[in-house]
Amino acid sequence: MATDANYDTFLARAKELSSIIKDNIQADSFFTVISHHDADGLSSASIVGSALSRAKTRFTIRIVEELREDILDEISKTSPEIVIFADIGSGYSDLLSNRLNAKTSLVLDHHPPDVQVPKNIVQLNPHEFGVDGARLVSAAGVCYFVARELSEENKDLSAMAVVGALGDMQDKNEKRALMGLNKLVVEDGVASGSIRVDSDLVCYGRETRPIHRALAYTTTPYLPNLSGREDNCLTLLSTNGIRLKEGDRFRTIADLSQDEKQKLLNAIISYLTSIGFQSSVVLDMVGTVYTLVNEPTGSPTRDAREFSALLNACGRTGNPSIGISVGLGDRKTALEEANNVVANYRKTLASYMEWLTKSPDAIQKLESIWVVRGENQIQDSMTGAFSSILSSAGSLSPDHAIIVLTRSKEGGMKLSARAPAKLLNRGMNLGLALSSISRKYSGFGGGHNVAAGAHIKLEDPSEFLKELDEALLAQMKSDIGS
Repeated sequence: MATDANYDTFLARAKELSSIIKDNIQADSFFTVISHHDADGLSSASIVGSALSRAKTRFTIRIVEELREDILDEISKTSPEIVIFADIGSGYSDLLSNRLNAKTSLVLDHHPPDVQVPKNIVQLNPHEFGVDGARLVSAAGVCYFVARELSEENKDLSAMAVVGALGDMQDKNEKRALMGLNKLVVEDGVASGSIRVDSDLVCYGRETRPIHRALAYTTTPYLPNLSGREDNCLTLLSTNGIRLKEGDRFRTIADLSQDEKQKLLNAIISYLTSIGFQSSVVLDMVGTVYTLVNEPTGSPTRDAREFSALLNACGRTGNPSIGISVGLGDRKTALEEANNVVANYRKTLASYMEWLTKSPDAIQKLESIWVVRGENQIQDSMTGAFSSILSSAGSLSPDHAIIVLTRSKEGGMKLSARAPAKLLNRGMNLGLALSSISRKYSGFGGGHNVAAGAHIKLEDPSEFLKELDEALLAQMKSDIGS
């Protein structure tokens, strides 16, 4: 278990890395920032970019889905003065050792690192200090603690660090609150006047969407027959006497009184029970909400979870530049474009849910994993988002890890995996298993114990899935359901 001493050592290391960045700023070095394409990665890049911009230094940001030899070769050809890897880099020791040619290279990451860090890399990773990077701090948080040491004015970037942590679903704690080093980030945000913390209904578009749309857009938790179904949500609200409008204006979740919110929860519980689904998922609808108070009321950037969903949509649909622009402060053109991206993204996810509901045979059921075989249905950039939704639903299977598999646009297969807490408590570690097994199939993989992914160079993944299933069972040392 992480202690305050672990945190102090981690923060001291963050100060050391900030000194390296300061030296390069003073030397007028040109910074190359490489980050991941999900919400945490875009938040991380936004934090680093904002800090460098405030320091009036030169930099470029590049967003990638993964580190590959060709990407590192392209970077090395420019003979960069300093490269900062954010939310990516840990676990790529061999690749960074052999392919990266840079004067100074920093890795600010929270994924489990390799045992041996290359000599040409300076790394800040919570796992090296006994801090769980899957639950207690995201990469955005790691970047924030370094940025905070660069300048006191960067404390307002705590808001983006909270966005990153929520994007990585690090709120799976009591009352859906951020814990550990993330809690220190929140405290900075509150102290700097950037963040307000409340207890409320946790719904997508809590302040920005009509009530029925907010319910339909909520996928964490996934509400069977309500998520993605505005028609069913409208019927639910109407039949339970919850007023939709105030005059000509649609009301939002934030407009509801406490009595109305309780009435809404009771209605959802009754509805899910009536159609044969577990109503316990509703418990995840009440929890800690983080409001970014410097953002305009009614903006999708005001609620930190909604902001993270916006960034995730941009990254997953091949529009990371839009997400970065919003993360760096563009609240005009880029935000309008991001809203359009989000709308299309959510339609795509809803179509996947509808397809799976109508195609139960697409689920391959093994002992420790259920595999959604989406080879001809799911875009490879959407496997992570879809697996997260299916995992949060619980109704697909609370007793198995969920894997979404599809064909990669670069050949072979891509898969994303998510594990429920009950299996983690028994020792399941998806990242460890995927990292080890994917190498046997000319691929690569890794990630956290709770969420991981892989690429494998196979047309038929059957043997791979069988071996993965056996490896996960061996980790838990007991049969599923025992």
